[in-house]
Amino acid sequence: MQTYEFTLLFALPSAEPDFSDYEDRLFEAGCDDALLGIGRPGWIELDFAREAPDAKAAIFGAIANVRTAIPDSVLVEASPDLVGLSDVADFVGRSRQNIRKLLQNYDVRTPIPVHSGSSSLWHLAPILVWLRDEKDYDIDQALLEVARAAMVVNAANAHLQSEPQIARELEALLAPA
Repeated sequence: MQTYEFTLLFALPSAEPDFSDYEDRLFEAGCDDALLGIGRPGWIELDFAREAPDAKAAIFGAIANVRTAIPDSVLVEASPDLVGLSDVADFVGRSRQNIRKLLQNYDVRTPIPVHSGSSSLWHLAPILVWLRDEKDYDIDQALLEVARAAMVVNAANAHLQSEPQIARELEALLAPA
């Protein structure tokens, strides 16, 4: 079994919840491997260090545990997924300037940001794969697995929250031929 580290952010059914009650319910539901954060009213963040056969099982199991404990909670985000230059640098132990320089030297294999602007954002998983395969960086396999699973969870969550007709049309457009 491998230990996978990730964060889940949930919106709560009440803006003024009883966190001691949630803490007990989360513990009983199997979230004894998470640190709880309550920095934003009506939201709860759980930082997990979960042992599982793979990252997908760790993240899916944690989401199921939270939904058992707090059925009306809504998953906002699984991370690490969307990252900026500083985040990438922290994950791979390099300077922000080093990562910026690598990403500025664009070629067809360079990961494309999901948001480009004064602060661009990328999905972490494609950057880790690119750094490993194209730049010969030593990438933590568990981190890569978690980043891939978090990206899939977030994409599926966004899809489920979209307008059904638009989701069907996009599925038809994006499905492999």
